[in-house]
Amino acid sequence: CLNADARKVIELTKKISEILNPASEIRVVTKKGTDITMPMKGRKVIESTGVLLNKGDWGNMPSGEVYLAPWEDKSNGIIVIDGSMAGVGLVETPITIEVVNGYAENIQGGKEAQKLIELLDKVGRDARAIAEFGIGTNYKAQLIGEILEDEKVYGTVHIAFGNNVSMGGSINVKSHLDGLIKEPDVYVDGKLIMEKGNLL
Repeated sequence: CLNADARKVIELTKKISEILNPASEIRVVTKKGTDITMPMKGRKVIESTGVLLNKGDWGNMPSGEVYLAPWEDKSNGIIVIDGSMAGVGLVETPITIEVVNGYAENIQGGKEAQKLIELLDKVGRDARAIAEFGIGTNYKAQLIGEILEDEKVYGTVHIAFGNNVSMGGSINVKSHLDGLIKEPDVYVDGKLIMEKGNLL
């Protein structure tokens, strides 16, 4: 994934960023059961292209994602994590998470779901808060169970729980756990922009 054509990754990242920047609301739907709506009007959309030009710029490798912090206490719906989960690894039995007013209130599944519950409960209530929505833009990245690569995989989106201060949010807690969703349909202000993980 580090040998992806940087120009292609940058182009795709910027294209998605331009779609998200003026948006008010994101909805993610999958055949596995995900259906969640996240308000984001006015929130900063961040591009991870791997290009760091200014003093203080930072990123992680591999690069290739667009992400933002949805508004706290406002996301509602169902998330089905079927790719990987930070702190857990690759997911065999999907993790189903009911989100009510921005918090993961009900988590079900197999051993992966149980592990996630344990990780969240160690930290406290705000570890369950919706922290981030992101779209992978690296066409060479692969799903391997390491979240820093997994979240960059083109054709996936990720939703994180916990800390989002670094991306413009207000949740300050000692936990940030990303969950990966495969083949999503993504709607921006009601318009389908990504179908089964492919940008339209």
